[in-house]
Amino acid sequence: MTLTASMSGSNTSVIAPDESVRTRWLIVIGLVAATAALFVVAVTSGSSEIGIRDAVRVLLGQETQGSTTQVVLARVRIPRAVTAACAGAALGAAGLQMQTLFRNPLADPFSLGLSSGASFGVAILVTGVGAGATGSFATGLSVLGRFGTVSAAALGAGAVLVVVLLLARAVRVPTTLLIVGVMLGSAVTALVSLMLTWTDPQRAQQFIAWGLGSFSGTTEKDILVLTSTTAAGLLLALLGVKPLNGLLLGENYARSLGVNTKRIRFSILAGASLLTGVVTAFCGPIGFIGIAVPHAARRIVGTSDHRVLLPATIFCGSSAALGCSIISMIPEHIIPINVITSLVGAPVVIAIILRSKAIQGVAA
Repeated sequence: MTLTASMSGSNTSVIAPDESVRTRWLIVIGLVAATAALFVVAVTSGSSEIGIRDAVRVLLGQETQGSTTQVVLARVRIPRAVTAACAGAALGAAGLQMQTLFRNPLADPFSLGLSSGASFGVAILVTGVGAGATGSFATGLSVLGRFGTVSAAALGAGAVLVVVLLLARAVRVPTTLLIVGVMLGSAVTALVSLMLTWTDPQRAQQFIAWGLGSFSGTTEKDILVLTSTTAAGLLLALLGVKPLNGLLLGENYARSLGVNTKRIRFSILAGASLLTGVVTAFCGPIGFIGIAVPHAARRIVGTSDHRVLLPATIFCGSSAALGCSIISMIPEHIIPINVITSLVGAPVVIAIILRSKAIQGVAA
């Protein structure tokens, strides 16, 4: 049986288990190899020159000839590369889940306002807005440095997530939930802007620097939390590939296949929010990866079958983030991650819009 599914703004895709399965899995293996190669290159990229041989030796748990090289790789380069790989995989998978759930090619991991919630938490921390218990709590977090920033972002994203999940129980139509999420995010962003207008310019600059995104600065404890949480979110996504395939033709079709649409919607929202929240907490709001990578992966593997598409999206996301990390490490110039993702991702999103049948129909 061949099942055809289309999404506005993307090519018609075919789920055909008996056609070109081997070729598609070979493509996924190629993406895995590309991710591994980019990981090694990312580890060698930076202000000081480190050879690929030394990088591979440290990655394999062996010692290098220079103790300084060992320290730089173990404490700076490898954590940065791991952070980029996890962030790309998480945002790519979350973006694919959101686009499938809402059947909207322009949906992304931040559509439900999680990024705005994280920004709100960090804004409270940076600006010191609040009185009483809230103000004291924000002051306590600010003393903790990076851990305080991560905690504030996680709490802000978590607060918005609770609201979204409560709304998901009441809202029956996914599109309505998407609109509510966008409006919620806009309202929170407005509050953040208002807070920044009242704060000291130097503190506002700190918030802006956080908003530009970064894969650097993660410690060993950060990596443990980031990798374990990302793995849990990706596992949840992989376990839901069958319901995701059912949702390709809408919730009515999914129900005819025996899918509990309310439960799978809640599961998708929780998993995507977990992936988005942890990345935003540790890296800041990284844009465009979540919206562009699923479309790129879909074109690479040539199918909308999530059994193949989701793994492809995960490794395509990791490759994209690692590539951005490498570009950001241009000698003597550290470019913010969001600058690179915007320059690369914006053309992809524009291409999606231009290919939209709806827009073509209006133009005609």
